[in-house]
Amino acid sequence: MFRISFEKRYDRSRRLTLTIYLLSLILAILAASLIFPLRGVNPLTALQKILLSSFFSSYGLSETITKAIPLILISSGLCLAYRAKLWNIGSEGQLLAGCILATWTGLNASIMPSVLVLPLMFMAGMLGGALFGMLAAWLKHRFCMNEVISTLMLNYVAIEAVQYLIYGPWKGKTQWGFPYTDNFPVSATLGLIPGTRIHYLTLTLGLLFSALSYFLLSRTTFGFEIRLSGENQRAADRAGISPLKVSLLAMGLSGGLAGLAGTGELCGIHHHLTYPWAVSSGYGFTAIIVAWISGMNPLLCILSSIFFGGLLVGGDAVQISLGLPFAVVNVFNGVILFFLITGEFFLENRIFIRRGGNAGT
Repeated sequence: MFRISFEKRYDRSRRLTLTIYLLSLILAILAASLIFPLRGVNPLTALQKILLSSFFSSYGLSETITKAIPLILISSGLCLAYRAKLWNIGSEGQLLAGCILATWTGLNASIMPSVLVLPLMFMAGMLGGALFGMLAAWLKHRFCMNEVISTLMLNYVAIEAVQYLIYGPWKGKTQWGFPYTDNFPVSATLGLIPGTRIHYLTLTLGLLFSALSYFLLSRTTFGFEIRLSGENQRAADRAGISPLKVSLLAMGLSGGLAGLAGTGELCGIHHHLTYPWAVSSGYGFTAIIVAWISGMNPLLCILSSIFFGGLLVGGDAVQISLGLPFAVVNVFNGVILFFLITGEFFLENRIFIRRGGNAGT
């Protein structure tokens, strides 16, 4: 007779962390590949198609970087919230909230100096996302509302708000009846790297905020407060750290970066506000996996974002070439997240298998 028990692990070496994450990722890809035979597709063919179409062609690589841009911004912000043990599931809504304020600014660009339009749009987008994130933090402290539930529900609030605006008061008169706002003026659009859809200003902001987030977490007093609040709330209370301040700022920054990502998508690609699912290809949800796989390290989020950007591009390719539904890609990502969370559990806990009175690892 065997008995399995778990014990908290207090020593997490870098080698152990890397080994468990790599093993989790390999097992995740192997397990996720099992869904392809269910659709009558050879898993090796599907994986080959995903990799070749996303990383081994100039067009695929440019599209991979394009999709990685919002993921870098959002996942860097999520690292700040998650290190404080604030489970922000609402990046999708925060991205759209940023889009709403950025769109309002863009539609009223005619009353502003052209040189100020883009900076004001990015500031408005960041403000919209930050307010949505801080609202969830305030609800948590004022009414003890679980932030997982509140941020998840706020996603739907933002989606409905965008749909109301594009079908109602903001429906463009020049869009031939389509539910889009009018196009932004030229002063509100971002330049692209020639021959690609990479809006280099947002890419620069993504890399910059990723580095700043890492610096904030590892080198500043506020970063220490975030980490201590997440690792030991009792010690944080004894140190006089305000949980309300940490929650509001961490969630505000997390939401603000999501809003910034949404503004980049509007100004760089769409040039008007449109359907929520067209503005964001589920970036807010995919970024959760990106943050987890990077071990809550904003710098590693850059590499993780490129990897998942490639998966999104590869997912589009297998839909077209192999006739697979988009849901297959979501299942693929979900399986990867499941294995990563399982790996995180084993990273934080030792397993003891006891037989009679003896125990062994």
